[in-house]
Amino acid sequence: MRALARVLIDRSGAVPVAALDGEVDASNVAEVGAELRAVVDNRANGLVVDLTPTSYLDSAGINLLFALGDEMRTRQQTLRLAVAPGSPIGRMLSIASLDRAHPTYSSAAEALAAEPS
Repeated sequence: MRALARVLIDRSGAVPVAALDGEVDASNVAEVGAELRAVVDNRANGLVVDLTPTSYLDSAGINLLFALGDEMRTRQQTLRLAVAPGSPIGRMLSIASLDRAHPTYSSAAEALAAEPS
């Protein structure tokens, strides 16, 4: 059986990038959340979550990103999101105001190049 989502980690820079490939929903959000949280140590100034390869994100996934961003903010770290312009995922984040709560960029490279807020 194929997993609904894979968390692909790139640790080549100072800020880790976690690409969510596939579908994130209530059935796998706990596992995805655990993988994302494990990537961020106390020395990191942030995390980029790349949603460009994400094909589906339900309210459980959106709530995970809100919670993760809040947890990181309390540790003075920044959650940055990469979302393909005009994508259904981008529209969902806009409706939920997640794009206003956390910096959102059109690519992971753009998010990495941005100054931490």
